Amino acid sequence: MKICFICEGSYPYVSGGVSNWVQMVIKAMPEIEFVIFAIATDREEMSEYKCEIPDNVKEIKTFYLGDKHFISGYGKVHLTESDKHALRNLVVDKAENINWLNVLEFIKKYNKKLVHLLMGEDFFELVLEIYQSEEKKTVFNEYLWSLRGMFYPLMSILGEDFPKADIYHAVSTGYAGIVGSVASFINAKPLLLSEHGIYTREREEDIIRSAWLDGDFKELWIDFFKKLSTISYQQAEIVTSLFAMNQTLQIELGCPKEKIRIIANGVEVEEFRSLKPVEHDESFHIGSVIRVVPIKDVKTMIMSFYIVKEQFPNAKLHILGSYDESPEYYYECLNLVEELHVKDVVFYGQVSIKEHLKKFDLLILTSISEGQPLAVLEGLAAGIPYICTNVGDCKGLIEGNEEDDFGKAGYIVPCMDAEALAEKILQCAMDRVRLKKMGENGQKRVEKYYQKRAFLVEYRGIYQELGGV
Repeated sequence: MKICFICEGSYPYVSGGVSNWVQMVIKAMPEIEFVIFAIATDREEMSEYKCEIPDNVKEIKTFYLGDKHFISGYGKVHLTESDKHALRNLVVDKAENINWLNVLEFIKKYNKKLVHLLMGEDFFELVLEIYQSEEKKTVFNEYLWSLRGMFYPLMSILGEDFPKADIYHAVSTGYAGIVGSVASFINAKPLLLSEHGIYTREREEDIIRSAWLDGDFKELWIDFFKKLSTISYQQAEIVTSLFAMNQTLQIELGCPKEKIRIIANGVEVEEFRSLKPVEHDESFHIGSVIRVVPIKDVKTMIMSFYIVKEQFPNAKLHILGSYDESPEYYYECLNLVEELHVKDVVFYGQVSIKEHLKKFDLLILTSISEGQPLAVLEGLAAGIPYICTNVGDCKGLIEGNEEDDFGKAGYIVPCMDAEALAEKILQCAMDRVRLKKMGENGQKRVEKYYQKRAFLVEYRGIYQELGGV
């Protein structure tokens, strides 16, 4: 059996949650051949593998979105009336009205000519019609090129030759999901879609906050990503979700409920339970296992630690995770540390988490968006309590769901609230007995509900089901 993983902005060029998850699946199934279709931003940011590639990965094909630029010399493509309708459906219509089968047929038919369509008369006339009917205030030429710019990366990637496989497994919607859908449709092979976070909602939040788009274009971009998710949900035979709230969001975004299976993440509990405590001084050691990127909101963490240090000078903050993915943000964090004159903040970069984990008294996560973080599961498995922002399934991991009564394994705080985070850190520092109890609660919860072997059994079963084994 050969499975094609389709990964956007993650494996094998980015370390962390989704990449670690993909790596776990591949390494646990050595009898299966895997090929990787990696969608990367640009060569400068993603030039080196951040993961050790297992022997059963037979091919890695990378598509760099940043490599594709408009050129001269596009060929002329004349569309039939039905094809014009399909193009209109993709470009103009709202996501809820998209005819996903017609669009996939259209993409299959014009596979290598999709980019040429953007420069052709039919696309020009379609955009002109929209512009005139909606009385856009933007200069037409700007509007035309904005739409071309929106669809150019999509049309470029869909004109690629996709690896042959028995199953296509996309680990998000977005570009990965549409690639999986088209490869599945063209090659008549099943698509499995696994969502960790809800890609469409994450992009919507990014677009709303963006300063480089005005109102009209924000709405267009939001609907663009909704269309990609709609097609992915409809084409996939099975869609997996990490927890019930994400399942609800998927259904709201158009995924048929009967396709969705909830499969929680899992870790090798005994590997973390058996870690030996690292001897350290009497300081209160706080750890954070994160990539230093804006979505992890490291700045709020630093500002919170500044408050903590004023009241508890013995506190130390250890930030473990790569900082080369977003160098600009990393330097902004370093500058913030310097401006606040806060001491005992150490950035380690990419290191072996297991070698450091047991020296921490407390772990913290300040993300603005998450799914069901493996880093939190690993920390809890090691018996270390966590303070997390109220994102993804963090509340379920820390406080438990209806079926468990283990008790709190830490605290949940609002996003971007440095004072609330500092307050909870100080509570933990002042009550070591409760801290120890919360660590035990988390370890028991992970041991019962989040075992690595359980989720791997589920995915092996899905692969066998879809592959007809």
